[in-house]
Amino acid sequence: MKPLVLIPSGDADADFTYASGFPVETGLYIRFADGDDVLVASPLEIDRAKSQSRAARKLGYSEAGYVDHGEYASWPRLAARMLREKGLEAARVSPRLQAVYLEELRSAGVDVEIDRELFRAERRHKTSEEAAFIQAAQRAAEAAVVEVVRQLASAEIRDGMLWLEGRQLTSERLYARAQLLLGEMGFSCPDMIVAGSPECAMPHFRGEGPIRAGAPVIIDIFPSGRASHYYGDLTRTVVVGDVPDEIRRMHAAALQALDAGIESIKAGVPGRDVHHTVCQVLVDRGYGTTTKGYEGPEGGPKMNHSTGHGVGLDVHEEPGLRGPSEDPLREGDVVTVEPGLYLLGLGGVRIEDTGMVTSNGFANFTNITRSLDPKDYF
Repeated sequence: MKPLVLIPSGDADADFTYASGFPVETGLYIRFADGDDVLVASPLEIDRAKSQSRAARKLGYSEAGYVDHGEYASWPRLAARMLREKGLEAARVSPRLQAVYLEELRSAGVDVEIDRELFRAERRHKTSEEAAFIQAAQRAAEAAVVEVVRQLASAEIRDGMLWLEGRQLTSERLYARAQLLLGEMGFSCPDMIVAGSPECAMPHFRGEGPIRAGAPVIIDIFPSGRASHYYGDLTRTVVVGDVPDEIRRMHAAALQALDAGIESIKAGVPGRDVHHTVCQVLVDRGYGTTTKGYEGPEGGPKMNHSTGHGVGLDVHEEPGLRGPSEDPLREGDVVTVEPGLYLLGLGGVRIEDTGMVTSNGFANFTNITRSLDPKDYF
């Protein structure tokens, strides 16, 4: 097999982290053969690399013979020279490699092949250690959701809006409380969703401004461990005050779909089948989806996304629980199940659990209530 060259696209490059055991913004990793790999890191990072990286050799600039050729040429030229020193002229790279690095490697004389399947199978199958990292992240997500709900439950209603400690309660305040708690636990989630209505009808709207009473608030928290770098993923929807009948019905349908999706999961079942199971429940309850064959009635609430996705070093990775995916689930996959319903002008609901695929079913990593009522979270 051709040697592997990895140049990270920032410190969230999961392929680089998986190979080297060391997330870094800039650096070089080469696996010449099994058991023969090297990590090159800057003077700023070399001491951390020596303590954290799994690479057989960890080199600083001087040891590796690094020469500054500019922002994009330095690492590719160093990689080309290190390959030539071993009599190698070809290499595999990650699909994540930035185009400019790819061009520079080829300009330096390396015959480059993009390995589209790089680490796909390895990263899908979670070891017991990886599963424990994800479970820890899920516990952190649960704690953060409870903290957000605690703030919501403590608020008072004035003229249809939520107030807490003499100020309007906003998405920004809730976000800050969740981030503080996550930071204290050793996790972070800079892009979490704490979105009130009606804007939460857009599933990836992050949330901003005052929170309304009597309307759904979607809380979607997917923290990664600052030490482990593995993610969890959790979504709950709550309403402070009187719950509109339509929101109660939407939530009940999403909850039934979640249970049905979870019950359909086991090794060997295509991800598509899980998604279609969820879609069928929603259609049977009088709602719709954007999946062909499961459109449901026009003009009403719909699910406009997939049922779930893999979780690991990326918060969204293989496998996918979506309509086109014929790929069967495998033991060791960690996936989300997250049905939702959304209607512009009204808002949305989404409920999401994360767990592991086994030969017998779904080992749910999620323990928190799924209730619409904030009081049920304590």
